[in-house]
Amino acid sequence: MSEFLDVPKFFSSVYLVDFSPSLCEVARKRFARLGWSNVKVICEDARKFRLEDYENGLSGGRTTPTRSSASYFEPRPDHGGADLVTMSYSLSMIPDYYSVIDSLTSLLSPHGIMGVVDFYVQSKVDVSFRNYTGGLAGRHVNFLGRTFWRSWFDLDRVSLEPGRRDYLEYRLGTILTANLRNKALGSIPYYIWLGCHKKPFSSSSLPHEIVERIDALATESPYLFPANNQKGTNALTRAVERTAPEIRSKAFDAAVGNLSANLPLPSFFYQNHHWRIYYDDQLEKHMQFNDEYIYAFTWEDSHVDAELLKLGPDDVVLAITSAGDNILSYAMQSPARIHAIDLNPSQNHLLELKVASFTALPYEDFWKIFGEGKHPEFRSLLLSKLSPHLSSRAFQYWLDRASIFTNDRGRGLYDTGGSKHAIRVFRWVSRLFGCRKAVKQLLESKTLAEQRQIWHSKIRPALLSPLVSNIVVSSEAFLWAALGVPKNQLAMIEADHATSEAVTGPSPTAKNKRSHAIWHYMVNTLDPVIETTHVGTDNPYYHVCLAGEFSPQCHPDYLSPRAHAILSRPDAFDGLRIHTDEIEEVIARITPGTLTVAIVMDSMDWFDQQPAGAGTGTAARQIAKLNRALKMGGRVLLRSSARRPWYIREFEAHGFVGKQVGDREPGRCIDRVNMYASCWVCTKVENLPPPTPGSEAEVGQGIAEDLLRL
Repeated sequence: MSEFLDVPKFFSSVYLVDFSPSLCEVARKRFARLGWSNVKVICEDARKFRLEDYENGLSGGRTTPTRSSASYFEPRPDHGGADLVTMSYSLSMIPDYYSVIDSLTSLLSPHGIMGVVDFYVQSKVDVSFRNYTGGLAGRHVNFLGRTFWRSWFDLDRVSLEPGRRDYLEYRLGTILTANLRNKALGSIPYYIWLGCHKKPFSSSSLPHEIVERIDALATESPYLFPANNQKGTNALTRAVERTAPEIRSKAFDAAVGNLSANLPLPSFFYQNHHWRIYYDDQLEKHMQFNDEYIYAFTWEDSHVDAELLKLGPDDVVLAITSAGDNILSYAMQSPARIHAIDLNPSQNHLLELKVASFTALPYEDFWKIFGEGKHPEFRSLLLSKLSPHLSSRAFQYWLDRASIFTNDRGRGLYDTGGSKHAIRVFRWVSRLFGCRKAVKQLLESKTLAEQRQIWHSKIRPALLSPLVSNIVVSSEAFLWAALGVPKNQLAMIEADHATSEAVTGPSPTAKNKRSHAIWHYMVNTLDPVIETTHVGTDNPYYHVCLAGEFSPQCHPDYLSPRAHAILSRPDAFDGLRIHTDEIEEVIARITPGTLTVAIVMDSMDWFDQQPAGAGTGTAARQIAKLNRALKMGGRVLLRSSARRPWYIREFEAHGFVGKQVGDREPGRCIDRVNMYASCWVCTKVENLPPPTPGSEAEVGQGIAEDLLRL
């Protein structure tokens, strides 16, 4: 501990408890030599140690207290006075571990932290059904490993049976955990676990108090009290209760389920922050991504979003997380609430890392991690600065991937994720055609004219060559793995191409086939970008693709010193909620009539197209739920690979008016990314039956009913 803090000054008292007289004597001599008078060595059975015997002076200075016989039968308190209790490689050596773990709560103060590090072996079969372990990354040890290490440690009477850790996690709440391997000693499995009292809020909370607070705060922080705990309710509240009496978040459902079974809450409820909402990481819909994010940076122009939306302090925003860049841009405008949603847990881990870094790091470190994509001290910063601000799952994720930022030979953050395949293909093409030097020249160009000349003479002939288009870019597997283009979106691109002037005009220049459709889509994307935006100084989206990093002159809004000054304030992310789920699942559980803005990016392109006016299918269901979640006048911002996406008709059939605010005609650039063919804002103008709570008719009816009852 002395490597990290000044033990004599940081702690008022330190009690070292061990049952070995010889080890205790060695410890006493060490502390006497160091002059640490606040450290007291107690030679006692850990099952019987009581902190109050020493803190209250009952022992009279003795190393073993003298108690009356009756005192041994007094019930131990629910909590004690220790701010920190640690067990280092000792839980596996105590035969009667149940009683020792049971005694921990009587030692730990109400807001104290418990820390354990020890060896272990365990199969994922034992724990895959539990939601309170803090995550299962790296926890599974294969059969041969379990058999070998258990037998090896048995020789020294060190027991690695899983029940020790299982009971620890059952008796206390998990804050953070990590499952690691000591590779220097044959990859011995060991774990680090941080926990606290099992009951949330306080160790004396009654069950009904816990449920009431979770009910009010299921998507908030369990350490906060309900904002409105009045007996009386207004008409809007009553209307919501009548039309949606059972709206509950999945976090609430999980919490109540655990409490009813006398289990700890999921680790999300014990975090320092309320940003990340509980999700079940063992569901197939989350595991399908194989612990990899697709996007290391976001492909939506934050400047255009800001101009279109003009967010204010009363706005409640729902948006897809992606890499989190635009979520941070929205947060700079200080709306009342931001719901960030992504089905891929890793995308939300990336957003969490950015939010934690704003909270804990100075701008210089923040820039190295997310501007340059590399930081030699990332692992140290993760452990010492960022870990208190991360959920257990996000902490495990980045601890396992610290080498992304620390590897000298690696290319850093922006050469990771699914999007790295597109960047690597461009790097390969530029080498194959000998234009790597031209890429550097383009980034260093001083004027648009110079940039255009380099593009048309050196880079474009290579990148947009028939070889690249036919063999690489038009591959459905490449489009999904590298660019996140699903088959339905690809079909929309092909459909637009089939009716384009290039195919149906009097002098056709292309055929109605996939390779031609993708080639023309790339031309309509890239040529206008080069013609109208300066990549070296004002287009960070393409700058990072070409350079592998951002520059002080060219970067997203969230990487500016001004953004850091805004988002590093203590309350900057109080309104942020990070959901790991489908959009439809989240909006179905949001109080009706409360959203003001929903930003769904190009997600509607992923749905199967339905016949006009059918009113069925995934798109129609999601649009109907968006209508119910949005207040009157609420807006949906979306982008599409089609100039006239089919689902705009569905919006108009479900109480919205659609307005095209960006149309990428050939040669025209709608924003600095220019990756999409159109951009739309759909405004809610009509409630769907049943009426959205808060509408005048329903509020009026509710008031009338209340008056009649009076």
